[in-house]
Amino acid sequence: MTDRLRIAIAQINPTMGNVAGNLALARKARAEAAEGRADVILFSELFIVGYPPEDLVLKPSLQQAAREAVEALAQDTADGGPAVLMGSPWVDDGKLYNACLLLEAGKVAAHTYKYDLPNYGVFDEKRVFTPGPMPGPFNIRGVRIGVPICEDIWTPDVVECLAETGGEILLVPNGSPFEAGKEDVRLNLVAARVTEASKPLIYLNQVGGQDELVFDGASLVVNADRSVAWALPAWQEMVAITDWRRKGETWVCAPGERWAGEERPQSVYHAMMLGLRDYVNKNRFPGVVLGLSGGIDSALSAAVAVDALGKDRVRCVMLPSRYTSQESLDDAAACAKLLGCPYETIPIETAVAAFGETLASAFAGRAPDTTEENIQSRIRGVILMALSNKFGPMVLTTGNKSEMSVGYATLYGDMCGGYNVLKDVYKMEVFRLARWRNQMRPKGGMGPDGHVIPENIIVRPPSAELRADQTDQDSLPPYEVLDGILECLVEHEMSFEDVVAKGYEPATIRRIENLLYVAEYKRRQAPPGVKIGPRNFGRDRRYPITNAFRDSR
Repeated sequence: MTDRLRIAIAQINPTMGNVAGNLALARKARAEAAEGRADVILFSELFIVGYPPEDLVLKPSLQQAAREAVEALAQDTADGGPAVLMGSPWVDDGKLYNACLLLEAGKVAAHTYKYDLPNYGVFDEKRVFTPGPMPGPFNIRGVRIGVPICEDIWTPDVVECLAETGGEILLVPNGSPFEAGKEDVRLNLVAARVTEASKPLIYLNQVGGQDELVFDGASLVVNADRSVAWALPAWQEMVAITDWRRKGETWVCAPGERWAGEERPQSVYHAMMLGLRDYVNKNRFPGVVLGLSGGIDSALSAAVAVDALGKDRVRCVMLPSRYTSQESLDDAAACAKLLGCPYETIPIETAVAAFGETLASAFAGRAPDTTEENIQSRIRGVILMALSNKFGPMVLTTGNKSEMSVGYATLYGDMCGGYNVLKDVYKMEVFRLARWRNQMRPKGGMGPDGHVIPENIIVRPPSAELRADQTDQDSLPPYEVLDGILECLVEHEMSFEDVVAKGYEPATIRRIENLLYVAEYKRRQAPPGVKIGPRNFGRDRRYPITNAFRDSR
């Protein structure tokens, strides 16, 4: 009977649809595992195509490419090196499954299919996959290994079945997206399954960005006594080789790396940084360009961009109008200097005047209003897009979740661009993140140490500067109030009465609820952005545009 086993866990970053590239990553990781004399290496959920593949996985040509890549990797295992547990879509008897395949002795030796397909929040796997049967364990080097796939451990049934059918160690491949505070949820979940089954468990999570979703890694190895043997770092690619010994009826993992975890500002900043880096790099943009207004949103966005991509790949542009204050000009220039990135000024007043002349007869007899304000914003969007078209960088938009919630943003203006790192970050958290970045340089960040956002940008009242003496609070309640109400309505779907019970004014709640609903058509046209909280706009919260319901009536 085998009493020792060495398991490699591949916490690495696949690219959606890049089957050949993902196969190359798998081969490199397996070679590393072989050097460490591993018996088997585990890859994350659907690794060979990337996760989540959405409707792309329905393409027969992708399914065939994935099968060919898996079979090619299976042939590699004829060398007597580590067996492979590979995540892939797999067609069996005309049905498409989310599979984990055992590759050993030069062939696809066995398979298991995901039983519990998630269909909530950002997940819609029932749309594309067929649920598999209740699984049994694999036999790997004489050890019975259970492989529940991601959602299969969120309820007890699959783990219970694997334990009852002789599973000795549980290896769980995951595609679990980052969400602030989710680390404790995962740990508690793993502890519950380990306790129920009295079996040790490896929780392997993908790392990397995929559109709005960011995967933080932070993989775990938990022994049957619920002690954490390994805690891999978040945001970092690595192949960890774990050593196991049989002690009586139980397998025990020798202790390894124990990552201490992060506080919220640090984890959120890392999520924004990795999300932007992978979005830009995987889509092959040379860099980003953004409007640096002298306000805190654009300053924080620029800081994240420099940390993610490096200063030479971030182009900052000040686009002043007659309403842009000298304070904003000075602050924007100071911020760009601190970050060390290219900075230029392109005044928009000539274009504003040209629009005014062009529309003079059409607007005759009408007093200036938000129309003229929005024209300024749209001119800025046109200029940034022109720079993007001419030189290739993607336009980075800078609106925060507070503004996007209530429509305090201009369609085809400051919403014009390809990605938004602040899309799921409320305004008050923007301030906290700016202060955190001035105190700490993020792990893996390419920006400078020390202050990168001038203090005046953080302390001065926010303003769009689209008219004289304008501040955000002319149109919106204080951000402390706005964010509190929005978190009740968006994150928690609270009733009007429950929000009132929180101490907010009924009239203010009614106004914010109405603004939230009528801005839905704008959000449908907004660029994607990093998911941070439990209910981001787009993949999580999907509301109809045409909607007459108001809870506050």
